[in-house]
Amino acid sequence: MPAPRTIGIIAGNGVYPETFVAAARSRAPEARLVMAAFENETKPENAAKVDASAWFRVGQLGKMIKFFRSEKATEAVMVGQIAPKNLFDLRPDLRTLMLLARLPERNAETLFGGIADELAKDGITLLPATTFLEDHLPGPGHVCGPALGKRQLADADFGFRIAKSTSALDIGQTVVVRHGTVLAVEAFEGTNACIRRGGELGRGKDVLLVKVSKPNQDFRFDVPVIGCQTIETCAEAGISGIAIEAGRTLLLEKEAVAQLCIRHKIGIHAVS
Repeated sequence: MPAPRTIGIIAGNGVYPETFVAAARSRAPEARLVMAAFENETKPENAAKVDASAWFRVGQLGKMIKFFRSEKATEAVMVGQIAPKNLFDLRPDLRTLMLLARLPERNAETLFGGIADELAKDGITLLPATTFLEDHLPGPGHVCGPALGKRQLADADFGFRIAKSTSALDIGQTVVVRHGTVLAVEAFEGTNACIRRGGELGRGKDVLLVKVSKPNQDFRFDVPVIGCQTIETCAEAGISGIAIEAGRTLLLEKEAVAQLCIRHKIGIHAVS
């Protein structure tokens, strides 16, 4: 009898890990799920939803791979972010130090690509972070909340072009725009800080958040995500519309997001 399919989950913060676990249980009920959880990041209750789990510090790559091998995982998936402050507090083990020494540049793409290579050396294939979550990737057009007006749709196209350019330079994948003017561009501080800064500068009608994927984005470890926290932050900042990239942006907690969009009168539109 063949061994069961075992998928290792590299679980960061937020609701992404639990969304993946629920989808995997539905789409691949025969699979064993084993979770690498991280101190001060992963919700403890998520570790109780899988077949096996172990806790690590950020930077313990060798120990994490050893855990996956002991559980006979041949596949892994990265779900959920790691807070930038924890990346700065990195205490790498020997395997991580050797990986960092080989990287000509140290950004998210090279770092996570290096982790994928290290997993592959031990026979573990890194899956796309959208695995089992295809129905969470909205297609083109109106998604939920009030439909965007003509002016906002024009800003969606404008912001889309700007965000594609900044993301190609590894600056950020989110911009806040209003009437053809860029109010804020995401950088290392993250999406929520960008939203607050843009909202403060453009508080009023028609302020729009635009979020895209990078050109040639590696969906194994970097997927644009919209969730309840995004909607709440937009509402607090006075942003009335969100444009996302169709088929390439994960919408987590879909039903709850739709309800929040109605309550706060925030429209979401997917641009192709």
